[in-house]
Amino acid sequence: MFNPLVEIFGYPISNTTKKAEQCRSNKICPYNNQVPNCTKDKRKDPLGVCSFLDGDNVAIICPVRFRQNWQIVIDAADFFFPQNANWTSLHEVPLKERGETRAGNVDFVLVAYDDKGKIADFGSLEVQSVYISGNIRESFEYYMNNRSLGNDLNWDEFWRDHKKPHSDYLSSSRKRLVPQMIYKGRIFKSWGKKQVVALHKKFFETLPPLPVVDRTEADIAWMLYSLDFNESLKEYQLVLEQTVYTLFEPALERIVTPQPDSMESFIKVLQTKLKNEEKPKDKSSCNVSLSELKERGII
Repeated sequence: MFNPLVEIFGYPISNTTKKAEQCRSNKICPYNNQVPNCTKDKRKDPLGVCSFLDGDNVAIICPVRFRQNWQIVIDAADFFFPQNANWTSLHEVPLKERGETRAGNVDFVLVAYDDKGKIADFGSLEVQSVYISGNIRESFEYYMNNRSLGNDLNWDEFWRDHKKPHSDYLSSSRKRLVPQMIYKGRIFKSWGKKQVVALHKKFFETLPPLPVVDRTEADIAWMLYSLDFNESLKEYQLVLEQTVYTLFEPALERIVTPQPDSMESFIKVLQTKLKNEEKPKDKSSCNVSLSELKERGII
């Protein structure tokens, strides 16, 4: 029985502890949201799905999920600043181009400061979760309305009337990640400031291979996370699996440059479509007899 839901309001659906049930009943986000409640999709009726089953992998579909224990901020600071630096993080920092044109908000800007509080350095941290194609809210509401049934939920029957959702990595990279890099990323690059992109490892594997450099040369670090299930806690823990170091421009160029198929393959597609267009249309639905029209009162 395919159940795409992994974590609901911070906890696996198999976790029925008092703490997990309190979060579900009160729509609480345990991962350092701006407010105690989950605000994903809608504030009054939030879509409390943190992670989603993508084949054999767990895909993080909510950016707030990455804030567990603030590990992403700690990992980013380790890349930006020397050890023992005084630093903090600022959230949703507005970024402008020349002429007051907005370039968007930066998820996090980490700032290092001296003993007098004067900023000595800074770097950007962007967090990218995965878009879902299809309606995941339907399965979320099915679970929330019937969660007392636990493992007895009839998912097979549910999917007979609903389309299964799936991860949309292509939209996640082209519609979200790439525009962020082109506009916000290039501004930080022009200032000579380092950047971090936090995403889960499976997402990164859908990108084209990026030219890698040594950490000391890099101006962008791709921090790849996974969710590992902790049996004793009955919870998933955010784990940094790998960091990939690149230069900004070569990485961006590789991501935005398409890998075209052969022209011959495209011509075959055109030929097939042209052939199908030439087929006569089925007009059987228009063949209504005169007597039928009279019976319907049309004539």
